[in-house]
Parts: sequence; C-alpha cells; structure tokens
Amino acid sequence: MADSAAPQTADLSRRVVSIAAGEAHTLALTGDGRVYSWGRGMFGRLGTGSEQDEPFPVPVKFEPSGDQPPIKLVGIAAGAYHSLALADDGSVWCWGYNVCILLKIFGLLVIVATTTIIQSFCSTALTFYMDGQIGVNGENPVVPQLLDQFHNLSSLSKDTETKSATPLRICSIKAGGMMSLAIDNVGGLWIWGNCPQESGNSSSEGGFSLVSSFAPVPVWDLQGGQRVVKVACGNEHVVALVSVEGDSTGNKGGGGGGGEQDLVCYSWGNNNHGQLGLLDRVSRVHPQVVQTSAVYEVSCGAFHTALLSRRKRVSGDDGAYISVCWTFGLGDNGQLGHGTTQSVSTPEPVKDLPNQMYLVSVDCGLFHTSVASSSGDVWSWGMEKGLGLCPDATFTGTDAGDAALPLPISKFHNPVQVACGAAHTVLVADGGYRLWSWGRGRSGVLGTGNTADSYAPSIVLWPPLSEQNIGDQDGSSKNTDDERLSAAMDEMKLLQSKYTAMEQYAGMLHGLIFGEPFREHEIATSSSWQNPGGGLDVARQWEEMLESADRGKLMKLERLYKGMLGGVKDKLLKKRIQEIVKEINHH
Repeated sequence: MADSAAPQTADLSRRVVSIAAGEAHTLALTGDGRVYSWGRGMFGRLGTGSEQDEPFPVPVKFEPSGDQPPIKLVGIAAGAYHSLALADDGSVWCWGYNVCILLKIFGLLVIVATTTIIQSFCSTALTFYMDGQIGVNGENPVVPQLLDQFHNLSSLSKDTETKSATPLRICSIKAGGMMSLAIDNVGGLWIWGNCPQESGNSSSEGGFSLVSSFAPVPVWDLQGGQRVVKVACGNEHVVALVSVEGDSTGNKGGGGGGGEQDLVCYSWGNNNHGQLGLLDRVSRVHPQVVQTSAVYEVSCGAFHTALLSRRKRVSGDDGAYISVCWTFGLGDNGQLGHGTTQSVSTPEPVKDLPNQMYLVSVDCGLFHTSVASSSGDVWSWGMEKGLGLCPDATFTGTDAGDAALPLPISKFHNPVQVACGAAHTVLVADGGYRLWSWGRGRSGVLGTGNTADSYAPSIVLWPPLSEQNIGDQDGSSKNTDDERLSAAMDEMKLLQSKYTAMEQYAGMLHGLIFGEPFREHEIATSSSWQNPGGGLDVARQWEEMLESADRGKLMKLERLYKGMLGGVKDKLLKKRIQEIVKEINHH
C-alpha cells in the first residue's frame, strides 16, 4: 500500500540515511548532509557545544573555515564516548572524549581513602590519560573539530604512479570503544586512538598491547593488492572485510555471484574471549584470515563479533539471496545467539533465525546483538537486564532475563538499518523517514523526549523541531520577533511531545492486539477499517489481518496471546493465594 503520509523523496532533510550508536548517545545522518545527535552529553560527545543531555535529536553544527561553502556530511560513526563525521570532500571531523583528567577519576578517593593512599596518587592525579581516539591532542572538544592530519598524508599505495594519480581521500569511517578507523579511496586502512600494536614488552601476550595514538597511522599489513572494503572494531579488536586481487586461498566472501567482489575477513587485536574468530584465544598484532565464506557485513561488540554471509536461494530462479548470521567471542549474556552463555572462538551460526530471509543490517551493542531483514523483521538477543533489546520485558525480580536465542520484535515497514548502544537499540524504518528506539532511556538516549526505559519500540521524535528545520536552509535572517518564534517553537515541541506519547501508547496497544507496529497512515487511508460513525473498526481490521496472515504469523500471534494469558493466570493465582492467606490470618 502506498504511504500517503510519507514525505516526498526529494525532502532529503527528513530522510535518515545512516545512524550510529555509542555507549549512551545516537547520531543520525540525513540525505541532505546534516548530522543530528541525542542522548548523554558527557565529554561533549553530542557536538552541541556543551555537555548537556539532549532528549530530542538536535543539529550538530559544522563551521567551515574562511569563505568555504557549507559542509555536507556523508558518513558518521560513534565510539563509546566520541563521535566522527565524514564530509563529501574527504575531511574527517571529530568531537567528544579524547582525554581524561585522572584527578576526576580518583576524586572520590579523597572521601574514602587514607592520607597515605591519597599521597600515592598525588603525582598521577595531576597528569593526563590520553587515548587520542578523535585525533585531537589533549582536549575533549564539544563541537566538531577538523582532523587535519589526513591533509598532509599521501596514499598508502607504494606504487609511485598510483600515488601521484590518486591523491588520498577518506571515503569511510568507523569507531568503537576508544578507537577510530578510516578507509581511503585506494582501500588503505587508517587507525588512531587505543590501537592494538606490537609491544616491546616481552611479558605481553604475543607481544600485544594497546598504544594510544593521536594521529592516524596506516595498517601496513593490508597492502599489496588488498583493498579494505568494510571495517568494524570493538573495545580492543578490529575486523576488516578485504577485497583481494588474485585470491588463491579459496576463502571467498561477499560476492556469491552478481559480479560482486569476493571479500576476505581479517581480524587482529585482543582475543581474550575468542572475538577474533581464529580458533584460539591468543591476541594478534597483525591481521589474520578468519575462515568464513561469502561475508558481506561485519559488526563488533565490546568483546564479540557478528558477520553476515549470503548465498543464492536454492528454490526458485529469482536470483534472490538468503543470509546467515555468524557470531563469536564473549557469550556470557547470550549475545552470540547460540542458545548458551558459552564463549566461542570460531564463527558459528546464530540459532533459530528464519532460513529463507535476507538480512539488511546487523549491529552489536555492548552485550547484545540485533539484525533486521528486508521483509521488516527484527531480532535481538543478549543482555536483557541492560534493556538493550527489551521486546517483551518478561523478566522479574533477580532474573537477568538474558536472551540466549533471538527474540522477534514487531514487524516494521521497509527497515534500513539497526544500531545498538550499550543498553539501547535504534532502528531506521519506512525507508529512512521514521526512527524507532527501545531500551534504557536514561539521559534521553532514546530520543523520545523523556528518560524512561522503553520495553517496546517507541517512536523517536523525528523530524526534529528546530530553527534549522523551520528557518531558511541558507541561514538568511528572518524578520520575525525572536521571543515569539521561541515561544511558538516551545509550544510546537510540547504538542509534538504529547503527540509522540499518544502515538507510543497507540502503538503499544496495537502491538499487543495485532503483533505489529501501529501505522496510522495505513488506517487513515483504509475505509474498510472505519465504522459508520467515523471511528476505527478494530474488529474488522482484526478479521482482515487473520485472513491475510500466513502460518508463521498465526503461530507468532498464538505465542503472544498464550504468554499474555499465562501472565493473567499467574496474577489471578497470586491474588487468590493472597486472599486465602489473609482469610487464614483473619481467623
């Protein structure tokens, strides 16, 4: 059904083309090259000029130098506490956590420690602990700063002719933990921040250590006919998908036909939980091949890794592909989706995902994992107690509620991308025009306007209400009274906040009845769902849904209602027991 309420495709300012989630903040990139952020503002990770939390999406302002034209952004990335953005001219911008004054970390020791302990930390507390993941030496910028180290760097290609003909230009960025990565236009990989490097300390495992670097350094191992296509990083490990010319290893990936390049998976860094997928737990300072096949997507959590591979559908001649999700590394919270909490050091397929489906997105949070399919299905597994997935929130008391197997979340229309933070998940749906979020709501990380935890998908306040949306795109001045405009905007924000709350409530009720999100435009344009009085005929909608549902959806509804009915029966039993106990005590 056509979405009559959807904005025109030309309105790129409202279309989200990419999202990225940090520890407790989220970034969104629009089709017209603007970046928005929301969530926790500590360390300046939102890029708004302050460390204030933002419960709604707010614009991140990029200031070009001199008389340069406005900056158009084409890429974003979020580490734990820092953020990156890539402009269409290849420049990299960064903001957020870069240096931590140890005096702040050890400040509480003044209250609880003895004088001797305080003195032992005295000299250390006056120094700086620098990670350098945003490439700016010695500060935590709260607004985007240009990473100018790339301006004077030549291509990683050792071929003189190639170097002169192909000037360096960054075309992709990624971040994770305290690390940042960039891929240039000739397939070279650059890394800065807390980088896994060779250590001169013989006591280090395999000579491995993390070295802080404020300037991007090249990964020389991936050279000589190798082009990095995609990359991801966790707290202390890196996984890259590489196109290899003349590959003779037999370890093909990514392609599966259709003229697409075969990709080989490499990993290196800390391997204490098997997150490198190399059959052991020995850390590596140099990239090594992970035994995979037909991989096309990669994501890293803190200490686990997820890969997507594909193959052609066996039945039918439509040339369609189906996907398999592979995971390895730390499994303590079920984030691997193998049905256990065991850690594994080799790629194993996630269990209980449908066989005949194509996955468009995968992302790893701190201790949970999510995937989205082309048909609109979303699954999450891992740490429920951290509210990273929360499709049902059925846990009680001391039950951690971790999901060791994928849990289905309500079906969404035209999903684009899923992103996972430490304890929240964000989904771009409706072709980029609608955002959903769920999980921990502290600091406004869900973008819904409040800080409450959400146990079901909630609608993010998008598009945001700001002067950038209402005002002229070229920044020209308006002949409008500032106070009246400010008051009008405040009222509009309040109204939209109330509308969002009502929409969330309607969505929750609709999801409980029909097992899928509430899409008001479909109901508004369907006369069959309206009764003669003008209201919604829910009974008719229910009958139509049952008639059109396949066996899988009917079974899903059966499980949903069986679980709800079981919960009601449990409550009735508890109430009856309480009444009996009260009667006994009374007599």
